[in-house]
Amino acid sequence: MAQVLEERELTSEGPQLHRTDGAKSRSVKVNIAESPLTWLHARGHLSDRRFLAGERLRRDWETAQLAPVVTMRWNPVRLNRDHRHDLTAGERQLAAARRFDSAIAAAGSGLSDVLWRVVCAGEGLPAAERALGWPARSAKLVLGIALDRVADFYRIP
Repeated sequence: MAQVLEERELTSEGPQLHRTDGAKSRSVKVNIAESPLTWLHARGHLSDRRFLAGERLRRDWETAQLAPVVTMRWNPVRLNRDHRHDLTAGERQLAAARRFDSAIAAAGSGLSDVLWRVVCAGEGLPAAERALGWPARSAKLVLGIALDRVADFYRIP
């Protein structure tokens, strides 16, 4: 599959499309074709609503920093005193973790496995089916149902 690179601003919440405060910052190129959801959406297997629900779930997973970490983090602590009503980095992380846990709970226990594997871990559908012991071509249907429930949780129209 060809790479589709997109320039994103590197913020404390992770890579984002646009900076809202206009400040200059570092940027990073992201290969948006890596995601199994992007692949499915580009080929018409996922509706826009399901795709947005999956991307929102992954953003919460990344913001909550739920991925396994091998070493200690040495990121500098930044204090921005201009926005005193904004959440701190720790509060944003906790809020994202709560939203992620609630979205997974809204999907249901039988559907959370395929959500985590495809949306968060980036596994393809065949790999997820093998790992879960499901019949071939069943993950697409189950993933669609799970993404519908997540879209309902995030109130995506």
